[in-house]
Amino acid sequence: MSTTTQLQPQTQPAPPRKRSKIITILLTLFGLFVLAVGVVLAVASTKPATFRVERSIVVKAPPEKITPHLNDLKQWTTWSPWEKLDPDMKREYSGAESGVGAKYAWDGDNNIGAGRIEIKESTPQKVAFSLEFLRPMECKNAADFTMTPEGDGTKVTWAMYGENTFMGKVVQVFLSMDSMCGPQFDEGLTNIKNLAEKN
Repeated sequence: MSTTTQLQPQTQPAPPRKRSKIITILLTLFGLFVLAVGVVLAVASTKPATFRVERSIVVKAPPEKITPHLNDLKQWTTWSPWEKLDPDMKREYSGAESGVGAKYAWDGDNNIGAGRIEIKESTPQKVAFSLEFLRPMECKNAADFTMTPEGDGTKVTWAMYGENTFMGKVVQVFLSMDSMCGPQFDEGLTNIKNLAEKN
């Protein structure tokens, strides 16, 4: 009597599941994002450790006609371009009435942020102050106005300088400090010129 052996059909391996198009797109976008972040950080690391922004203008007036607008922080509302960005900005004055020791703190909307100023040096040739930003990004800088004779007038130079923080370097990948602050410096100096020459 013969025995018939039945062969079992071989099980074929399941075909590999195809990755959905959505997942592929998301992974690609994530990879591009990581690459972009890496490029930004790499470029930011090449930015200098310090920065300086300055602008100058010639005012047809002696220093004694100019410095009162700088030494009295309450008068900054008449010429500083940042003062008009937020009409509801809160201002607080303390310390000396003017000159060394005069302090000014502000707290405004996202256009102006929050910070404080203190005059550290005041002479007929120079008014220097510390500048601390609290919002939107914390940093400490220094700034000054220097005045030198030029022709029949006075050359006024407004400068701000300090250390580049890591976040500052990242921001400067897209926008330089000069382009962010330079136009406002020009506008402020023009306002000071008009006030000093009017008096």
